[in-house]
Amino acid sequence: MGPRRSAASSRGRLLLPLLLLGVSGFFQSYAVEVDIKDASNATCLYANWMMRFLITYESNNGDYKTTTLNLSSSATHNGSVCGNDTQAALVAVQFGEGHSWSINITKNNETYQGDFMTLTYNTNDTAVFPDAKRKGPVTIFIKDPAGPVQLNTVFVCHNSFVIEAENITQIFWNVTVQAFVQNGTVSKKETRCPADRPTSAPTVPPTSANATTAPTTAAPPAPTPPKPVENPDTGNYSLKSGNKTCFLATVGLQLNVSQDKPLLININPKTTVADGACGNTTATLKLNDGNSTLIGFTFAVKNASASVQKFYLREVNVTLLNHLNGSVISSADNNNLSKWDAFLGSSYMCRKEQTLQINENVQVHTFNLWIQPFLVEANKFATAQECSLDDDSILIPIVVGAALAVLIAIIVVAYIIGRRKSYAGYQTL
Repeated sequence: MGPRRSAASSRGRLLLPLLLLGVSGFFQSYAVEVDIKDASNATCLYANWMMRFLITYESNNGDYKTTTLNLSSSATHNGSVCGNDTQAALVAVQFGEGHSWSINITKNNETYQGDFMTLTYNTNDTAVFPDAKRKGPVTIFIKDPAGPVQLNTVFVCHNSFVIEAENITQIFWNVTVQAFVQNGTVSKKETRCPADRPTSAPTVPPTSANATTAPTTAAPPAPTPPKPVENPDTGNYSLKSGNKTCFLATVGLQLNVSQDKPLLININPKTTVADGACGNTTATLKLNDGNSTLIGFTFAVKNASASVQKFYLREVNVTLLNHLNGSVISSADNNNLSKWDAFLGSSYMCRKEQTLQINENVQVHTFNLWIQPFLVEANKFATAQECSLDDDSILIPIVVGAALAVLIAIIVVAYIIGRRKSYAGYQTL
């Protein structure tokens, strides 16, 4: 069979919805299967995958919100093509109210590789973007970070992986793709993604072919009690607007999730990526730990028209993902907070542990917090307003007063005892 110049016909179908049970309810996602045919009706490109998008957008009142965009059951794949030696293969999907996603796949003599992804989301879709300030389609181009795959080999990734760009988080799982299929048959040889590769302990070869080892009996090791969860490491995060830093944060983060039993999760700053948006009256910091946790902090300005203004933490949202397939297993949001307030142009600091109650099942604990969401100058924190937990000056008069009270009580008791002894002496005479 010679090089395939185009896809004369194509076939695609949506699998039945997969219902994923999470802590807070059911979350629905659709798997897509696309089988592209060439002119001789032989398969030239096969793809089967699941994906979801987290998109941050600006609302009508200037706030930044994060919404979830899922594939719909009515998705189509118009425009998908096989590709050849000079033309890239293309997998294109259209879904919902004007949304689409595609990936270009190129090849050389030995391998094929994803080139770039294109996501177009339509903020006119009021079910997904109910109060978007900007209306109409928005297109984002994302470079595919996956490496090359040998020709006549299928790429498989059951575990979830995340790709981020600008205000978009793409989550993929249960991926099976082979481009430039040879002889119309999808290969049985697989190239697994890093997340799917098991880690195996090294095997120790015998010292001799005839060597035998006498069986030994030993008591099984005593179970090791679980180690207490230590405080999280402190991470440094920042956002930029153009070339200027507009948001600074230093914080250690720990999640307390109540499921069947309490679960403490420390956020590792070494694997956590910061994203978000800076505004005049609202600012949002989004943290993705690269594994299974997304945390967003939204700050706002109080009394924006007043001469003296303060900022405060208004909203925190937490999303926990299933690290096996990327599905949302828990989502919590509290948009009625009034924490961490400080004068605009200054920063807020609290070294002691603080607890943010997101809902009845999720808490966020912060350690060594220092944050400035507005008016950052010269990439440095402004003068900090410290929290009451750190203000030792309040404790000094309390301690001194308590000590004086104890001293006065001792003097009074000693005086009363002395008086009683004096009276007893006069009665004996």
